[in-house]
Amino acid sequence: MRQHQKTSKLAANTTKAQSSALSFKRWGRKHPFIRYGLPMISLTVFGAVGLGHLLQGSKDIAKVKDDQEWEIIQTRKALSRTGPVDAYKPKKISLEEELKTLQEKVDINNYDYKRIPRPNEGKSG
Repeated sequence: MRQHQKTSKLAANTTKAQSSALSFKRWGRKHPFIRYGLPMISLTVFGAVGLGHLLQGSKDIAKVKDDQEWEIIQTRKALSRTGPVDAYKPKKISLEEELKTLQEKVDINNYDYKRIPRPNEGKSG
């Protein structure tokens, strides 16, 4: 008896599955928008939402990087106010003073001629 009930339940389940599959196919034929249009529109909408989410994440990362660079610039300015970065201050230089220092270093009245060899002269052919 139990065997008969199991087989009848199994048969009922298979016919139910077959009828649901047939009704789904029929449903797709009756309403093609639900079968084809709705998945396409949902894919488009969810894709746009997903891309927006990803782009917002990249914008957030770029903003964090900009904030870090800004902090670095601000710390540099703070250091320059106290000394290390702004420690080099060039003197005001005049051309006459530079000429005098150069003339003291180099004596243009005493010099030796040094011959510079030509490029093809060093090789014997």
